[in-house]
This record gives sequence, C-alpha cells and structure tokens, in this order.
Amino acid sequence: MENPVKNFWDLKLAALKDAMEKNNFDVYLASSAADAKTLVLDTIVPELAPQTVSWGGSLTHIQTGIYAELKDRQDINILDTYDKNLSPTESYELRRQSLLVDLFITGTNAVTEKGRLVNLDMIGNRVAAITFGPKNVIIMVGRNKIVADVDEAIERIKTYAAPVNVMRLEKKTPCLQTGICQNCKSPERICNAWTISEKSFPKGRIKVILINEDLGF
Repeated sequence: MENPVKNFWDLKLAALKDAMEKNNFDVYLASSAADAKTLVLDTIVPELAPQTVSWGGSLTHIQTGIYAELKDRQDINILDTYDKNLSPTESYELRRQSLLVDLFITGTNAVTEKGRLVNLDMIGNRVAAITFGPKNVIIMVGRNKIVADVDEAIERIKTYAAPVNVMRLEKKTPCLQTGICQNCKSPERICNAWTISEKSFPKGRIKVILINEDLGF
C-alpha cells in the first residue's frame, strides 16, 4: 500500500462521519486544511447565504485560512471577536452579539468515536453558540481531536489541550509552569464551562468538517 497512514485516517474519518450523521450532524470530509477552506468558502457559505457571521476561539479555524478570508468580507456583516483593537468591554459585548448570528464558526476540543463533541471553555461564548443561538454552526475538526469516548476526551482536554492553550495565551495559571492541570483557582483560569454535544438539534444545524490533518490543540 502506497500511503498506509492516509488510508488509515481515511477509514477512521469515514467511520466517524457515519457515526456523527446518525447523531443528526451534517458532516463533510476534507483531505487537508486547504480543502476544508475551499469546502467552507465555496460550498457551505454560499449555500447558507448568511447575512451575519462570527466565530469562537479556534486555532483550527485560523490554520485553515478561513478567518483571513472572511474577516474583511464586505457582503457579509462580520462580527470579528478576534479583533485585537477592541477594548475588553467591546470584546465582551461583541461575543454576546455573536450568539445571534446566522453562521458561527469554531473548532472543538475533542470528538468521540461515537460522534459526540466535547468542549471546555473559559468565557463560555464558544460552547454557548454551539449549543444554541446562531442559526448554523460550522465545527472545524483536525484528526488529532478524535478520542475513544467522553472519558478520554475529558482527559485529553485537561492534560493537553487546556495547558497548551494556557501557554499559547500566556494566562497566569499554574499549568503555564507545570504543564499539568492543578484544578486551580486562578482569576485567569480557562477551564470553566463543559459541554457534551450528543446530537445536533435541529438536525443539520451543526455542520462538522473532518480534516485529514493534525490541526489545533
């Protein structure tokens, strides 16, 4: 076999697509971040024709190039919660407004083999939007986010994703120094709100892009 690694992941992602579709998610397969970008910008966004778009914290969203392409669109009202020129008050308010957009784009901390999305949030706007508010949600998922079950998802988030994100954001929490969750009481703690999305409701509201590359944390 010429490319056994790609073949392995093709099979795994196809099985996950089937599991998630049984949970009422709309699921798409992309062979790379570039393919995911094309799929979202050339197919999904035109089909949805959103008038308003926003996003939640997601390195995968940025790595695909979707953010860079969408943020300056003039034909869509973009609520750019990543804008570093915003004051803390302005940023918080824009996050509140983003819960009512037509399309919300973000990533996930983990996805189980049975098709459940597991997430842990600091502010809560990302998990809130996934759960309810925006008319449609796109979840960008690198293959490295796949885990066996919810227990493994929680373990992955607490022992890897959260500490690495703390380091990326330079938050003043103990895991910045240790790399290990201390269940801290820091004012800058990013581990505050858990969600497990068993199914998409209404059916197809959440659209998941499974990408055959390692992306995000």
